[in-house]
Amino acid sequence: MNNSSSNAPLQRRRFLSSAALAAGGLALTSRASAQDAASGGEPIKIALIGAGTQGQTLLGVCLKSLNVRVMAVCDIWEAYNLNQASRILAGFKQEPNLYADYRDMLAKEKELEAIVIATPDFCHTEQTVACLQSGFPVYCESLMSHTIEGAKKMIQAAKETGKLLQIGFQRRSNPRYRFAYEHIVNETKMLGKIVAANGQWNRPVQTDRGWPKRAPLAEAALSQYGYSSMQQFRNWQWYKELGGGPLAELGSHQIDVFNWFTGLLPKSVMASGGSLFYDNESHQWCDTLMAIFEYASEKENLRALYQTVNSNSNFGHIENFMGDQGTLYLSESSNRVKVYREPAAPDWSKWVKLGILESEEKPKEEKKPEGAVLDIQETVIPPSFNLPVKSSDPVFKPHLENFFNAVRGKEQLNCPAETAYPATVLTLKINEAAQSGQKIEFKPEDFLV
Repeated sequence: MNNSSSNAPLQRRRFLSSAALAAGGLALTSRASAQDAASGGEPIKIALIGAGTQGQTLLGVCLKSLNVRVMAVCDIWEAYNLNQASRILAGFKQEPNLYADYRDMLAKEKELEAIVIATPDFCHTEQTVACLQSGFPVYCESLMSHTIEGAKKMIQAAKETGKLLQIGFQRRSNPRYRFAYEHIVNETKMLGKIVAANGQWNRPVQTDRGWPKRAPLAEAALSQYGYSSMQQFRNWQWYKELGGGPLAELGSHQIDVFNWFTGLLPKSVMASGGSLFYDNESHQWCDTLMAIFEYASEKENLRALYQTVNSNSNFGHIENFMGDQGTLYLSESSNRVKVYREPAAPDWSKWVKLGILESEEKPKEEKKPEGAVLDIQETVIPPSFNLPVKSSDPVFKPHLENFFNAVRGKEQLNCPAETAYPATVLTLKINEAAQSGQKIEFKPEDFLV
């Protein structure tokens, strides 16, 4: 990443699109209708594998705002997940074929144009490879796989079949993130030299997921599909043989943002964590974890800090990038997205005029009691700015939309498997570092397949 000064001369043609939108901001609320209109009249025929909480969320986004026809839904929990999905689809006058085993679905469904996979991480490799080899493009939720070898197999299958494989790091398609990456970090370089990045995903203590006692999976079915009990089936993220814990479920998305925005691959990572609120038998991964990354190249050298806390929701999920001239705060929660200018940085009014930033009212100065003096250790709050990006879309919509448009041949994938692979490797290695207490060093080839 080039971190030259924001005083560098800029070619006006690079800002034409931004300047044209300066008056009203970059309004993206109508993006859906524009994309749907461009996608052609016929809906794309899809299948969903995995109709649990995440699968139903993706299904709802597809049905409400994307031009798709759901031909089939597959889930091993027929008495509950399949029934739930069927009822959702009935509300949209769609009656797909229902399957318990994805292999039966692939053997019978020949008119599909794409498949969405939202199953537990340990299922991803087998199911994705089978779908690709059956000739279907795949959207697979993150984490790619619960093993590095599994992720490699997915990439190899995509290369061998020539079929599209999008991984669900949905920030890659988020309009605020894309705008910030293109205009704040790269085009204007208004942050200056970036030397630190921080990320966190905090959430409150949560009880384990239960299940309707009238509709459990039979023990034989649980065993057939790799689970020892309903407890494990419903809370698979916490078990080492099935998932990667909160870091894989939550942190992998933000670790991918570190790699993306810095344009670098980490040189090393060290981590510390533990099970501070849950028992180790049913929650095998750390519920609280902190990691420090070193990113370095011949020209760049920065550090990144990441934490996931499953006991306190304060500040939620954010990422920030800190330069000597400014700081960028990002989040899927739009009210937490800000850009702060360092007091000594050049004036940013030109970026406001060009529509790159929106100015914000200056906070009123706090009145000091008469006779009081300023504490010389007090840090003045820097002026803040907003991004001119307005979007009310569900967070998953732009990424699914990008995938379907790529299937139609109208766009390139924003997060193909090769792009998602480094964050997958790093996520799994962070867990390893936290377990061993050892610093892990990386070579560039560790992130290549």
